[in-house]
Amino acid sequence: MATVSGLFDNYDDALTAVNKLQALGIDRAQISLVANNADDWYGRDTTATRTETRTEAHDESHAGEGAATGAGIGAVLGGAGGLLTGLGLMAIPGVGPVVAAGWLVATGAGLVAGAAAGGAVGGMVGAMTSEGVPEERAHVYAEGVRRGGTVVSARVPDEHEAEAQAILDDEAAVDVTARERLYRDEGWTRFDPEAPAYTAPEVQKERARYRA
Repeated sequence: MATVSGLFDNYDDALTAVNKLQALGIDRAQISLVANNADDWYGRDTTATRTETRTEAHDESHAGEGAATGAGIGAVLGGAGGLLTGLGLMAIPGVGPVVAAGWLVATGAGLVAGAAAGGAVGGMVGAMTSEGVPEERAHVYAEGVRRGGTVVSARVPDEHEAEAQAILDDEAAVDVTARERLYRDEGWTRFDPEAPAYTAPEVQKERARYRA
C-alpha cells in the first residue's frame, strides 16, 4: 500500500477528490479527511446528531467531542460514496477545531490519540509520517489545516498510487511545494502545536489571499 495526500484551500474541492477516489475503487475506510472548522461550517450547515464522547484525557482539549451520525453529515462528508469512517469534531492543539474522518482518526497514532497526549504532532504529523509521508511535507499539511485548509489522505494499492495522486493533484489542490516556500519566506519553519489556533476572521483572511 502507498499513501497519497493533497491539501485543499476549498473544502468542496476536497470532497470532490474524496468522491473520485471512491469512484476509483478506494475503500472509504482507507480515505482520511481533516478539515479546519474555525468558522463552524460543520455546526452551522449540518443537521447531524452529536453525542459527546469526552474522556478524562480529553476534557481540557475537548478532543473526541461530537461523534456524529445521520444523513445530514453523511451528505456533507460522504457525498455519493457514503459516510467516511470515524467522523468526529475535535479541537487539536495548534490547529483548533477540525472535522476529521478516516484512518487519521481511527488508528492508534491518529488525531484523537495525539490530542489526548497534548499535541497534534503526535497526531496528524505522527500518523502521516508513520504511513510514509515525509516529515517535512506532513508539517506543511498540518500547517495548511491550521490556516483553514483541508487535507485528504488515502492508503491505496501500489498499482493505483499514480492515478490516486493525480486525482488529488487535479482537483484544485494546493501546490504544496509552492505553499511551503511561501510559508518559509514568511518565517515559518515547521508546524508548532504550541502556536495559537487561527480565529475564524484569520482563517477567512488566509483563504482570501490564496484566492487572490
